Parts: sequence; structure tokens; C-alpha cells
Amino acid sequence: MKKKKRLLMRSIILILLISALGYTLYSNFFISKERVRAGSEAPNFLLKDLEGNEHQLSDYKGKGVFLNFWGTWCEPCEREMPYMNNQYQMYKDQGVEVLAVNIAESDLAVSTFVNKYDLSFPVVLDKQSQVFKAYGVGKLPATYLIDSDGKVVDVITGTLTERMIQEYMEQIKP
Repeated sequence: MKKKKRLLMRSIILILLISALGYTLYSNFFISKERVRAGSEAPNFLLKDLEGNEHQLSDYKGKGVFLNFWGTWCEPCEREMPYMNNQYQMYKDQGVEVLAVNIAESDLAVSTFVNKYDLSFPVVLDKQSQVFKAYGVGKLPATYLIDSDGKVVDVITGTLTERMIQEYMEQIKP
């Protein structure tokens, strides 16, 4: 009787492990993690900034949008923020907007970061990571270049230099 119970338990565990392995392989090879790609329509969203002002992506139609996903704990994000701020000053009057989407952090952490770097572009808060998930963002920082028609021109992951940011803003300038 003991041997039958042990065999049954081992069989159940083996079936569960095989199922988990099968799901992992399926999700890694057959399900696309990146939901938004170059050439696709940028999903609309509505997020609030630190002052409670609402920012909806569709409100920026007619402008190029430099959409950046970031976190205060992300060192590459921290390095590129001053560059983004510098280029925003150059391009905001030329029809290019920067929207920096913070992922699920406290208002205090984000506010401290924004004040530290004296950021002048809109920083919006994605408290439940809904926009992060809708865009299929993998790792941070991630930047989506959106043209004046709302189409994604390019998706860039990793740290950007100031020169790269300038070139990307030129690409999406209306």
C-alpha cells in the first residue's frame, strides 16, 4: 500500500514538472513578449503626474513623443535622465515631447529623483504597471519613439547617450 501511494505521489509530481516545463518552453518560444513594435500603433494611455495632472498619449497627436520607461533604482535610467532633460529643452519648441513613465514607485521616491535632476519634462506614474505591461516592456530603461501620427518608429532598450537621444528626437520631430 505504501509503495502505491509513493508511486502515485511521484507520478503527480512528475506530471506537474513536465507541465511546468512545457508551459515555460511554450511561453518563451511561441508567445511574443514585446507587444508594441516599430510600425505598430502606440497604445493610448492615461496617467497622472506628481501634481495630479492627467497625461493622455492621444493628447500629443501631431507631436513626436519620446516615451521612456524608467525607475529611480535603475542606474542606466539615472544616467540618461539629464541627457533627456537637455535635449527636451532643445526640442520641445520643435514639436517633440518627452513622457517619462515611472514604474510602480512611491510619489516620494519619484519626487526626490525629479527634484535632484531638476527634470522639466512630464514624469507620469504607472502605479499598477498597466502601461508597462501594455507596451510589453522587458527591461529598463526602455524608450519608444512615437511619430506625430501615433505610430511607433523604434523601440530602444538600454542606456542612451546624449547624442543618441538627439538623433532619436530628430527622427520623430514633425
